[in-house]
Amino acid sequence: MSESALGTGSPVRAYNEWDPLEEVIVGTVDGAHFPPYDTVTAAPLSPQQRQVFRERAGQPFPADEIAAARDELDQLVEILKNHGVRVRRPDPRDHGQQFGAPGWTSTGLYDAMPRDLLLVVGEHIIEAPMAWRSRYFASSAYRPLLKEYFRAGARWSAAPRPELSDELYVEDWTDQPEGEPFRSVITEFEPTFDAADFIRCGRDIFAQRSHVTNMMGIEWVRRLIGDDYRVHVVELADDHPMHIDASLMPLAPGKLLIHPDRVPEVPSQFKDWEVREAPSPVIPDGHPLYMTSKWINMNVLMLDETHMLVEAQDRPMHELAESWGITPVPCPFRAFNSFGGSFHCATTDVRRRGELRSYL
Repeated sequence: MSESALGTGSPVRAYNEWDPLEEVIVGTVDGAHFPPYDTVTAAPLSPQQRQVFRERAGQPFPADEIAAARDELDQLVEILKNHGVRVRRPDPRDHGQQFGAPGWTSTGLYDAMPRDLLLVVGEHIIEAPMAWRSRYFASSAYRPLLKEYFRAGARWSAAPRPELSDELYVEDWTDQPEGEPFRSVITEFEPTFDAADFIRCGRDIFAQRSHVTNMMGIEWVRRLIGDDYRVHVVELADDHPMHIDASLMPLAPGKLLIHPDRVPEVPSQFKDWEVREAPSPVIPDGHPLYMTSKWINMNVLMLDETHMLVEAQDRPMHELAESWGITPVPCPFRAFNSFGGSFHCATTDVRRRGELRSYL
């Protein structure tokens, strides 16, 4: 390929969670299925959610719920476009098809959450090696976009393809008794991580070890991105950890939103920041949440330092934003919440207008 065909500048550039958003990938719920039931899938879930996953393993998500979530994603896309953001989407796939590798087979999950599998650090877009077998080919729907970004000048890396053999999983894993140290369902057999277990604050990146992210995975990211960045591992009081962005969310320079129970000690790097606890969720008890808790209300997306996407019915979060000098941008998203995420999960910010700097 000629040098001109590869492009000169990078279309990918994002250093934090709040610089003005210029381009974003938004996921799709079409073709979503419950994955096969196994211990690693069950580990981050509540007992009630595990029962649903066990009973519906391999089945499609309810068609009416997919339709409602699709409608909300379309509304999100329109809001983003109206704010001048370029929106990209993956092509829907059928996740009921079987696939596998030596020693195991699986069917898929969905292409709803690009934040889980694509980590943007500066001009570098990184594919995560996910620990769930059902997400082994999760990046495939986004490959056309990744190739386009690469041809235009972006750096594109994929972590070592995991084997996902039985050695990665703790054979006798059970929920640990309250008060005991966290015991992950995955071992250090090979690097695995979900991109959503990382959060960016310029030169400082915060990561958590979880039921899908191990220390080898965090260390792999640290070595890949190099000395321009400082990767900090945070300890959160979460019984079923999976993704940091419903526990610790930097909204703008000097403004940190935290879960009231999961952050017993704010990381020392934020000592000069104003820290506020997220308001209690208002999602009704009867609303289905197959893969997350009600604290998905924390999973907001900043359009810039003063505009925040907020679920339309979440009045307490609207009020918190306003009290902090941030304009809430409401969008219905409760149907999408059922699938395990909110605005931050449903998107990967490809480009934000800003430069690399230290905020801490």
